[in-house]
Parts: sequence; structure tokens; C-alpha cells
Amino acid sequence: MELQVGVKALLKNKEGKYLLLRRSPEKYPEVVGKWDIVGGRIDPGSHLLENLKREIREETSLELEGEPKLIAAQDILRVSGRHVVRLTYVADINGEPTLDGDHMEFKWFTKGELENLEDLDVYFKEVLDRGLV
Repeated sequence: MELQVGVKALLKNKEGKYLLLRRSPEKYPEVVGKWDIVGGRIDPGSHLLENLKREIREETSLELEGEPKLIAAQDILRVSGRHVVRLTYVADINGEPTLDGDHMEFKWFTKGELENLEDLDVYFKEVLDRGLV
């Protein structure tokens, strides 16, 4: 079984709103239409936070501000033969994102709006449902 580690960040702006992205259906057909947070797999041998900063920069062209707070660790076992450990952080960010080609849309949400969204990534929804945000 292949083990992978992923880092994700729920990015919060100065107004207290959170950034979610919709992934491109061409690149991510398994999650069509779902809102998710920024992140991806780490490069083995490099630090978790350096990977998180890289993912934020690649996906949004934004720079992480301050020290992110780890809020969840999850097992993702949706692909046979692969075990992904997903580490989710909350982090402060400033500015408006410029999306890469892997994403088709972004939007800022209040905490209440997040809790009422129906089209959420299942693993991010689990973090919300557990009250970790």
C-alpha cells in the first residue's frame, strides 16, 4: 500500500471570511462541483509547512501570513492501495487569489455560510461537522 501525506489550509482573510475553491472537472472528475480548501500532497523529505506554503502559492498566488494552526488529521482511504494522511490547518492570508489551471472558481465565506454549504468536499465537511473550525 502506498502512503501519502497531504497538507490543506482553510485560509482566513482580514474580514474573518474563509476561502474555498472549486476544482477543475477536467483534472478532478471525482470531485466535480465540490468546494474545497487549498492544499495537496507533500514532497517527501521536505517540511510540512514548506509544502503548505508551496501549495498556497501554486493554487492561489498568495503568501501565508504567520504560523498556521493544525486543526485536524484524517485518514483518506478512497483509492484502493493508497492511504493518504491529510493534515488540515487554519491560516491567515491577505489579498485576493489568482487561481491556477487546476481550479475554476473561488469564493470567500463566513463561518455560518460554510456550515450551511451543501457542495463541500467530504473530508473538509468532516472537519466542519466536528467543530474544529
